[in-house]
Order: sequence, then C-alpha cells, then structure tokens
Amino acid sequence: MSRMQKEMKMNSAELQVIIDRGEDGKHQFKSNVTNVNALAAEMVAFSNSSGGIILIGVSDDGSYSGLTREDMGRLNQLVANAASQSVRPPINPQTENIAIANGLVMAVQIPQGISKPYMDNNGLIWVKSGSDKRKVSAREEIQRMYQAASLVHGDEIPAKGLGIKELDKEYFDAFLQKHFNTALDELDIPLSTLLENMNLMQNGVFNVAGALLFTRNPSFCLPIFIVKAVAFPGTDSNTSIYLDSQDMSGKMLNVFKESLGFITRNLHYIQAGQSVNSLGELEIPLIVFEELLTNALIHRDYFVSATIRLLIFRDRIEIISPGHLPNNLTVAKIKLGNSNIRNPILVSFASRILPYRGLGSGIVRALAAYPDIEFIDDRENNLFKAIIKRPPFPG
Repeated sequence: MSRMQKEMKMNSAELQVIIDRGEDGKHQFKSNVTNVNALAAEMVAFSNSSGGIILIGVSDDGSYSGLTREDMGRLNQLVANAASQSVRPPINPQTENIAIANGLVMAVQIPQGISKPYMDNNGLIWVKSGSDKRKVSAREEIQRMYQAASLVHGDEIPAKGLGIKELDKEYFDAFLQKHFNTALDELDIPLSTLLENMNLMQNGVFNVAGALLFTRNPSFCLPIFIVKAVAFPGTDSNTSIYLDSQDMSGKMLNVFKESLGFITRNLHYIQAGQSVNSLGELEIPLIVFEELLTNALIHRDYFVSATIRLLIFRDRIEIISPGHLPNNLTVAKIKLGNSNIRNPILVSFASRILPYRGLGSGIVRALAAYPDIEFIDDRENNLFKAIIKRPPFPG
C-alpha cells in the first residue's frame, strides 16, 4: 500500500476530528459540488501549495449534507474530469468514501504538486491563503513558482539596459586568458556570439548572471542586487547609532571582496599565541565568511527585489539572503551537504570567480571551521539567515 493510500484511510471518528477543527490551509469543506471549474480551482490551489483534502458532503458549519451512493458516483466522475481536463498539467487526486450516520462523505486528497505552477482552464494560478484561496497575479511570485519547477531561473532574466558596451573588456579578457587560454584579440567569432555561447547574453542584452559577473557597473541597472552592510555597537539594529556602514556594488567579485573587507575591519583580532608584533588571528576563521558570502551571492533568489544584508553586532554577525531555501531543502539537509541549483549560470562560473568549491560543500566547510553558526530558513518572510555567534571578547 502506498504512502498516499495510507494517508487516505480515514474513519468517521477521524473525519469528525478534522471537522471539529474547522477549515484551514489543509482542509476545505464543500456541502456538494456540481461545477467542475470551481472544483478545479480548489485543486489548483492545493497543488500549488502544500496539498490538502477537500471534504465533499460537509457544510461550512460542520454539518453533514447526507450524500448518497448515487452522489458518490457522480462526484467521482466530476473529480476525475476536473483533475484530468480542467487542471493544467493534470493531477492525480485520491478519493475515499467515508460512511457516516446519515449518509456519505467523499475525501479528495490532492498532493503537493511537483510540476508547479498549476493553472485552471482560464490560465489562472491559485494558491491557498489560510482556509481560502487567492489568485496569483504578482510577476515575482509567478516567476518564483516557475523557478521552483526549474522552468526559469533568476540569473537568466535579461538585465535590461546592459548591453555589450557595458562589458568590462579588460576584466573579461583576463578571465578568458586565465581560464580558457585565449584573449579577446584572438577570437575568431564576434564577441556577442561568444557571450551568447557562454550563456551570459541573449539578443545583445546581458542576463543577470552576465551583468553581475562581467559588466563595469551592473548596479546602474540592477541597483537592488548589492550587499548593504552595517556594524552596530550593541546587540540590536533598532538604533540610529552605528560604527560603520557600506554599500557593496559593482561586479560580483568586487562585492565579495568589499564585503569580506568590511567584516575583517569590524571584527576583533586575537593574539592566539603569536608575538605582540603580529597582526593576530581573526576572532572567527576567515573561511567561514568566504563560504557564507559566496553562498549568499551565488544562491540568493534573484527574483526577489531585495539586497543581501550583512549586519555585525557585538555578539553575532548576520548574513541575510533574499529567498528561503528552494523546494524541499531544509536546514538539516544543507548541514549534510545537500543542495539545489537555483542559479545554474552563476554556479557554472562560481569556481572561476569566487572561492567556490562545489555544490553543498560551503555550509559543511563553514561549520567544520566554526560550529557556532545558526541557520534560519524563514519561509514566511522569504529569506535565509546565517547567524555566526561571536566569541566573548575581554573588555
């Protein structure tokens, strides 16, 4: 018996427990269903969210409608038609007929979809919103759903206004010579063709990855994709007093180096057995910030219009990336080295641009060097946070 079938095995007592709790994001009550399009919209909403159960034969107030065996035959056909013909792509719900004192209730279980976004016959995308559903119309939210299905990626979106004239040719030439043993003046194909072949440009316009990696000033057209850093004297950001602040913009390598510099100048150095004339060692190993900053720049959600935030407090450092962990990734999984490619173009260039050593390994290396790191996957606010606890410092 499959896991789905086990979940669908429900008796009247279990049914009553669900009804007593009322409708929520996982359970929807319908006294009866006659409209295939209305049913399809509910199925779409559950498929695009975390799945759930539609109870047909239960009114909003929790009373039973008293459906008959003949109703069950009609409803089963209606469910099958809605799932196969009015939901795109089609889904495969499970149904179960539950006997109660005065009739029958049909439980229709819709699993969380693996081919999001799902649409109804009108091309509308629905998601659950509490116990109700809502239509998705915001461009960013739709893009994120396509991203989750690996149909589109944030780093391949065109960076409008950034064409080949904005290429930092000297920097790009050095990159070609170092990694491909060739130079710009040796190319036997047009530069624009090379950039398109490298998946950095299309139709004369850089995509987000190409702009962030190789243009002189990507922030001119992509002002939100920067790092904003602030160092505070205490443990709270709710203050007008700060010790240091800086906005890191420009090419990704420059943003990385400047962010690392901001950290190193605002942390303590300890003697650690060295002579008094030495610079000492950083209170937290530098590799921790190399790995976590690289992770933030490469794996952030570029569909979210927000900056990466780097906050230094007396007792901790926070690196806050736009976008929660994608798909089925969890904090427990990333600590074990699991990963999910959100920005494949950036990932393909990462090892040549930044100290990036492979998918999933950065978090593991950071924890190995300094275990006192907390990771928070904040799905409600759509962000991922790394909190590095600072060691006590005398004075």
